[in-house]
Amino acid sequence: DLIVHVRDITHPETILQKATVLSVLKNLNLPSHLLDSMVEVHNKVDLIERYKPTEENALAISALHGHGLEELKEEIEKKILTATGKKILTVNVNLEGPQLSWLYKEATVQEVEVVPEDGTARVKVIIGNSAFGRYKNLFPN
Repeated sequence: DLIVHVRDITHPETILQKATVLSVLKNLNLPSHLLDSMVEVHNKVDLIERYKPTEENALAISALHGHGLEELKEEIEKKILTATGKKILTVNVNLEGPQLSWLYKEATVQEVEVVPEDGTARVKVIIGNSAFGRYKNLFPN
């Protein structure tokens, strides 16, 4: 669904390495949307003072120090959701009904926050459009 190209930005041949990787990927005859949506990651930015990527849409990280990893995670999540046609939603469910069980079977449940006062839960899910449509038809409230 997604290509993440991680480069050692401190390597003296980093630009040549990028060109080589892109050439290999193009020769694999991958779908163009995969190449167009590729995430470019510049690693080891902690070794270069005040590093700023000169390439558009490149993310600067330091895996060693954790710098930029949250932004990388968010970008990957956003691109995967777009590529797969899914979205992240929070839905309120009645814990006495079958909704929560249905969501576990048909979606990816990320978080369940129970509200004991009224027997409900706020459920954060990753779900496709068709599955969400079925959910709304089955559980209109």
